[in-house]
Amino acid sequence: MKSPPRLAVWATLCGTVVLTGWGAAGLAGFGSRGIENTGAPIKDSPATSVTAEHIDEPKATALVEGSVSVLVEDIVSVPHIGSGSAALPDARPAPPPAATPMQLASLSTPDPVQNAAKPAVSSFEALDACLEPDVCIDQYLWSLYERTQKVDTVKVTERIKVTVEKKGKTKTVVKTLTKYVTEDFAWKDPIAAQKAGMSMKDYVIGGMDRGFKRKLYHALRAMDDAGLSPGITSGFRDDYRQGIATGNKAATDSSYHGGSRRGGYGHGLAADLVSMNGETRAERGKWSEILWAWIDAHEKELGIGRPYLDRDPPHVAPIDGKEYADKRGRAKAHLARLANNHGMTKRAKTASR
Repeated sequence: MKSPPRLAVWATLCGTVVLTGWGAAGLAGFGSRGIENTGAPIKDSPATSVTAEHIDEPKATALVEGSVSVLVEDIVSVPHIGSGSAALPDARPAPPPAATPMQLASLSTPDPVQNAAKPAVSSFEALDACLEPDVCIDQYLWSLYERTQKVDTVKVTERIKVTVEKKGKTKTVVKTLTKYVTEDFAWKDPIAAQKAGMSMKDYVIGGMDRGFKRKLYHALRAMDDAGLSPGITSGFRDDYRQGIATGNKAATDSSYHGGSRRGGYGHGLAADLVSMNGETRAERGKWSEILWAWIDAHEKELGIGRPYLDRDPPHVAPIDGKEYADKRGRAKAHLARLANNHGMTKRAKTASR
């Protein structure tokens, strides 16, 4: 028989064990109920465990159910939970808050990686990352050709016979009428490519000189980065394609776009560029003028320029090529001669005094 003091000690220890076990069970039940209060079902998946270091944005939401709020900052980890078929014991209701709680609709934060300003990749870096640079260049140039409308305003002259009366006599004369019409020339390159037995891409882009294509690629990337939305209306042209061209153009075999006298296929050294900015044709025309002025201002760094300026504004060629030297060199020589003649006249007047 145990003495009373020992019985008291034994009863106290047993009570402590019972209370401790009940408290642990109650806390476990309340914790599980708190997780349910987030309103998001937790599936039986290895990805169920959530830590403070990584929380997916859709789960980073504070939902208020009743008077219990679960904040992301308070969650350290959530252990793996099964399918949840067994009912969990309801937790005791929490006491009402002392003040009206402010309901937080969302605690989602933007992904800093997605929202961070991405460094611009230069055209040279893009080519360095490409396994086949020539293929990447062709694909980029082709994409700019495909997105560009093939519409132009061309000058059409028409000769007509009219009867006029002069000094009481009637006679028939021939008059030349000039008018400007809108021409859709999208059909010309496909017919030329079919005649040459090539795909459109191989014909229009593949027929240009490789070195020129590389310069054109870097120049167009720079225009794109400047927000000018460049587009290509014409690339390579053989003699047949040049023969059906309209407007300002060279002789059939003499086009720097790829005429037979200039080397033919694979030696095209010209392209026609416009801007695709603007909703209407008039707006695109204004943006094209901005694009051409931008090319003039940056031709030395781009390596391409406009040999004919306003006589054929879309036409670009390498500035170290023969066409640019012939056309622009001639103009510069003419200006130099004018300046020289002006200087000589001024000196002659000074000497005659």
